[in-house]
Amino acid sequence: MGDVKRKNYGRDRGLTLRMLATGGLLGLLYVVFAVVLFSVLNVGLAPMLVIVVALAAIQYYTSDKLALAASGAKIVSEQEEPELHAMVERLCAMASLPKPRVAVVPTDVPNAFATGRNPKHAVVAVTQGLWRRLEPQEIEGVLAHELSHVANRDVLVMTVASFFAMLAGLLTRWGLFFGMWGGGFGGGGNRSNNNNQGGVPVFLIVLAVSVVTYAISFILIRTISRYREYAADRGSALITGAPEHLMSALQKISSGITMIPQRDLREVQAMNAFFIMPTNWRQQMSELFMDHPPLEKRLAALAEIAREMGRPVAA
Repeated sequence: MGDVKRKNYGRDRGLTLRMLATGGLLGLLYVVFAVVLFSVLNVGLAPMLVIVVALAAIQYYTSDKLALAASGAKIVSEQEEPELHAMVERLCAMASLPKPRVAVVPTDVPNAFATGRNPKHAVVAVTQGLWRRLEPQEIEGVLAHELSHVANRDVLVMTVASFFAMLAGLLTRWGLFFGMWGGGFGGGGNRSNNNNQGGVPVFLIVLAVSVVTYAISFILIRTISRYREYAADRGSALITGAPEHLMSALQKISSGITMIPQRDLREVQAMNAFFIMPTNWRQQMSELFMDHPPLEKRLAALAEIAREMGRPVAA
């Protein structure tokens, strides 16, 4: 039954095209950034590539450990949390995924996250607050959302996006420093000196390019992040066959977060990019800068999927 659902509803072409277009724009941005920077500075790329590759590799291979440490999550056994493990195992069977490790976060903030570089090295975590507040079918909707992140290899997607951002940032810092103090590095500085005597014009060019690159890349990476959430919401609906369960869960999580003291929210704020629902909802000023879509849009997208499936949707 699950395979039939995935065949009939499993691909949102519009969402896929938007994700590909955004990723393409992000890649094009970094190409333009590199071309402009190298046209005004004689920058040695090799040492920066080594540093950035090392940072990206650390981020990629330790993503699960870093997320668990940041959240305070504890890996739990089947004996400790049999019901939670049973839910995860059942959903993994429906989604044709290997079972990830299961963790519980000791906080009353209702939320959940998934991490890990691939399905074989994944972790799915729920908070104590989520477990207490949600009904079993709602928890399954949340878990299916997180498993969709695992299936979509979203940690890899965001690592690749962050890799180019880190490279651009490092190029900016090094280029700015050597541009200000005269010449490039990694092989002579005549090109920058000949084009811009004294280094001040180089400084201004690098500063302008870096600011524009950072601003645009920040927005594009946030856009990709929002699309990831839409895709995971859709994946949850297709795995469970009941989009209304995730809709109900998202509403309860959102309302539950508003009841949590700010001190408790600050303790888990570092996990906002991973959570199914961000905890800093009061600070969001514009959708353009959000890493999660607005709740209303997520509910509308899920309602549309529910109608496609012939499932009940609350008016």
